[in-house]
Amino acid sequence: MFQQKIKWKCVISLILFMFPIATYLYASHFETKSLSITWTDIKNPNIPESFQNVKIVQFSDTHFGPNFSHKQQKMLIDQINEINPDIVVFTGDLIDKFREYTSEKKYSQTILSQIHAPLGKYAVFGNHDRGGGGGYLYEQYMEEAGFTVLVNETIKIKASNDDYITISGLDDFLLGKPKVQHTLQHLQEKDFNILLVHEPDAVDEVLEYPVDFQVSGHSHGGQVQLPFIGPIITTSLAKQYVEGMYSLKGKSKPLQLYVNRGIGTTRMPIRFWSKPELSVFLLKN
Repeated sequence: MFQQKIKWKCVISLILFMFPIATYLYASHFETKSLSITWTDIKNPNIPESFQNVKIVQFSDTHFGPNFSHKQQKMLIDQINEINPDIVVFTGDLIDKFREYTSEKKYSQTILSQIHAPLGKYAVFGNHDRGGGGGYLYEQYMEEAGFTVLVNETIKIKASNDDYITISGLDDFLLGKPKVQHTLQHLQEKDFNILLVHEPDAVDEVLEYPVDFQVSGHSHGGQVQLPFIGPIITTSLAKQYVEGMYSLKGKSKPLQLYVNRGIGTTRMPIRFWSKPELSVFLLKN
């Protein structure tokens, strides 16, 4: 009986010793390299008939750097192209430390340029794109990869006929100079209006305007979550809205907000219970 107790104590001690090691290995080597693809129907009466079933793919927070290899980048772009999107949007934080990412930068740009989207590829600044030496380089870098970078501006995306939807982009709220009123004041209630902005909590300033759908990132879904508890740490301007879809009441019409968990990592190269995410939105009239 005494020997059996010692045996069980040894087994329990071994489990307690191995569990944190196994958790760390999973968080650093497996979950960071996995990918969750989330499909969501966006139903709105303002979507024109010619945009019925148009497919939008969002990716965000790639944080290219030493913890995100070119092989992973190529796999990500291949996965985006396999979805066959009509529109691709990137919601900020491309490179973790822009100034330090030197020799790798050009090849990453070549990989990004391989994304195909017949109705356009659009991007906004994130805080890592404004900081770390990227403020003067990011826009040109993305445009050379085939993206239209929206900095406090709105454009129309037109289908084969005169139908259109609008897509707006605001500058980063932490390190940039977002101009909310200037950018959104001329939006029409009758149109279907999409907004790209890196930080999701900026939505509180957006509710005054007729935006139908805000697409954001920044949060990483907390990057590390615990079951039944959720994110251990949330970052500035991603504390109220952390991941997934939120339905909000705007001043003139309802607003849907989607917060993408992002692809890469920052500060620590780990993810736990917060898988990297590609978001796919199917427009429905």
